[in-house]
Amino acid sequence: MSDPLAEYRRKRNPKKTPEPFSGVDEANRSRFVIHQHHARSLHWDLRLEHDGVLASWAVPRGLPRDPARNHLAVHTEDHPMEYLEFAGTIPAGEYGGGKMLVYDTGTYETEKWRDREVMIVLHGTKVSGRYVLFQTSGKDWMIHRMDPSPPGWTPMPSGVPFAVSRASQRLPAKDEEWAYELEWPGRRVHVPVSGGRAEVDVPEIRALGPALAPTECLLDGVIVAFVPNMYFVFDLLWLDGKSTVDLPYADRRELLERLDLNGPNWQTPPHFTGGGRFALDTARDQGLPAVIAKRLSSTYAEPDWRLIPVERGNRRGHG
Repeated sequence: MSDPLAEYRRKRNPKKTPEPFSGVDEANRSRFVIHQHHARSLHWDLRLEHDGVLASWAVPRGLPRDPARNHLAVHTEDHPMEYLEFAGTIPAGEYGGGKMLVYDTGTYETEKWRDREVMIVLHGTKVSGRYVLFQTSGKDWMIHRMDPSPPGWTPMPSGVPFAVSRASQRLPAKDEEWAYELEWPGRRVHVPVSGGRAEVDVPEIRALGPALAPTECLLDGVIVAFVPNMYFVFDLLWLDGKSTVDLPYADRRELLERLDLNGPNWQTPPHFTGGGRFALDTARDQGLPAVIAKRLSSTYAEPDWRLIPVERGNRRGHG
């Protein structure tokens, strides 16, 4: 009888990697694990207990929640059962080098298991539902969600109009009802982040996708041509399956700050709640042309934003 783990062992050196090297475990309890694997390219590994080993697929964008979208799933070598609980860092230069995190675990039911098609129902903490994996060519498979999307989940929107500011020469009268942001000169961009990928045409900003994974979101901000380029993110339109465009600015800002966007090529610049004069002084000190006043209660869909130039925006009054 051939060893189902022969390929797994051939690709790894037990003296150089912390990965398990045990044998086959015939006790089948229909368990699964999904790993978030920060290798050369971020992906998720779906592993299903089957015939004493873990049948494995590398899924670059993770398991789909939208039944209208199929995701690539690359069939890889079987893994030993201990991989159900394995997490750690595979050394650089070794096969699969990078950090391996357990994203989800649980059990599953098998509806069909054939050489070219596997139909399962997952019962996990983060991922549940009916899925089918089907072979397309060689090791390339696709994974499709057969159930409707999870309750309350909506697909990421596209083509959302930018919220815009109207010109004003004065600070708002009721300062405490507003937040103030500095006006950064640059290119306004919505950046979708999904499946560990940030869809943006500036290469150094694409690393935002793996940095945020597994979070998925739609960001609004400005790419400023510093050296290197910086993406200043000031708003959040969609987060992990839920639209935020109808939330008040104050709530959107709180959700945005929880993402802790502070990377080499992206950040969330500060805002000043009830600090109009301070914001103007700060903009002037940094040589910026204006500040944007945003009413705390206004939504992205119906924004109340005001662009106040530094030179003449230092008078208090009714804007």
